[in-house]
Amino acid sequence: MGLRTIGRLAAMLVMGAGLAGCIDATVEVAVTSETTARATMTQLMGADFYSMVKMSAESGEAGAEDFCADGALTENADGSATCVIVEEGPFAALSITEDENAVTFTPAGPGLVRVGLPTEEMRSEIGADDQMDAETRQMVEAFFAGHSITVKVSGGEIVDTNMARSADGRSAEQVIPFLDLINGTAELPDELYAVVRAP
Repeated sequence: MGLRTIGRLAAMLVMGAGLAGCIDATVEVAVTSETTARATMTQLMGADFYSMVKMSAESGEAGAEDFCADGALTENADGSATCVIVEEGPFAALSITEDENAVTFTPAGPGLVRVGLPTEEMRSEIGADDQMDAETRQMVEAFFAGHSITVKVSGGEIVDTNMARSADGRSAEQVIPFLDLINGTAELPDELYAVVRAP
């Protein structure tokens, strides 16, 4: 799995036969110059679910081997697993910029880049509008309770943003609980953005 929009990631987690539900994900977009960036997606899968994924992969179950197929996998001492996928280069070459609801990079003045992520499609892509029976909803909520996606933008300096700015002013982030997306209670602007001074 390559780096995709947050909505696509969330959709993959929902559709992943429940096994991927116990995942926390962070996507960081670091502006490295006025024309380049580094995108890093880090996924942490809990020990119980990772052991299920490993067993499914060993038995040849379709899709089970997809977790971290394109990234660097670390099996942690507690049985959990961390997957890190990194892309770096010109804005247009990054896969996070490839589709309609992708991350955008826009010049915002001398040395400034505006990084934007539309949020409109997140709920529909994660399946929040799908009709679920009570048993399915209960299972989905159990898988996703306490787990979230974090969107982070960093660079030389955050000049303007509608996310939470770090104390040192060099990054901004938004934590989005999965259950808030699924239940339609996530209070998100139409777009998450940060204006970044290129280092």
